[in-house]
Amino acid sequence: MLYVPASRPPMIEKAAASAADAVCIDLEDAVAIDEKPASRANVVRALRELDFGRKMRAFRINGLDTPFAYRDLVEVVEAAGDRLDLVMLPKASGPHDVVFVDMLLTQIEAARGFTRRIGIEAQIESAKGFLWIREIAQASPRLEALVFGPGDYSASMQMPASNIGEMDENDQIYPGHRWHAVMHTVVAAARANGLRCIDGPYAGYKDTAGLERACGIARVMGFDGKQCIHPSQIPIVNGIFSPSADEVARATAVVEAYEAAVKSGRGAVGHDGKMIDMANIRMARAVLSKFEGRSSK
Repeated sequence: MLYVPASRPPMIEKAAASAADAVCIDLEDAVAIDEKPASRANVVRALRELDFGRKMRAFRINGLDTPFAYRDLVEVVEAAGDRLDLVMLPKASGPHDVVFVDMLLTQIEAARGFTRRIGIEAQIESAKGFLWIREIAQASPRLEALVFGPGDYSASMQMPASNIGEMDENDQIYPGHRWHAVMHTVVAAARANGLRCIDGPYAGYKDTAGLERACGIARVMGFDGKQCIHPSQIPIVNGIFSPSADEVARATAVVEAYEAAVKSGRGAVGHDGKMIDMANIRMARAVLSKFEGRSSK
């Protein structure tokens, strides 16, 4: 998912033509306070006039603790809700936040006669959000994804951090991964409720090695993808979160070995010197499912 400021129409045009799987036009952190009201019109124009191809089209509202959020929803969704796939909810602090957005979207859809339901992605980026994540994940049938926000989460927890999503000198002090608990919980809550789980952005868009490390950690923890703040990050993120040719080959071989054993009536399945059980099959099929999903884009 590529973030782009709602106050910068030329950047939105470039994002629409990028190789991202989704574009999120941001009305929150990327837009100055005095530009927020006028920037809503930029979101509407982009959704109605630009060709996003097969990308998911999203916009991020301001936090529900601000005076901007409800107008973000009303003005943008009323004018372009039929061209919108997702609303990004920042700083979800409890299930009531998701329910509020759901109810307002339901009213707007009914009033405008929209027949396609708009989804919600909730960002987990506060101490409250972490503690209520199980309930947030079950709050609405509109909810499609949970997103980890490392910057605001670090601020909420009063964790020293030099930049968003980056390892720094503090990670040399703490012996583990400082965000492991919240990241693992985001993935678990998403998987338990059939949602996507997306890792937050990496601020150092010129730091290729750092981005690769952050993507690698997120992927092995089970995340589906990562948010980007610059188009140059997209190829790296797509490459790391897409199954490699070797992974696909191994998964295919495991499934084929299992299917051959079933046909021959054998109970035990061996492949490449290792025993294969149903957990291995589920893991292999998960790899192939993700590969097939990427190949169809």
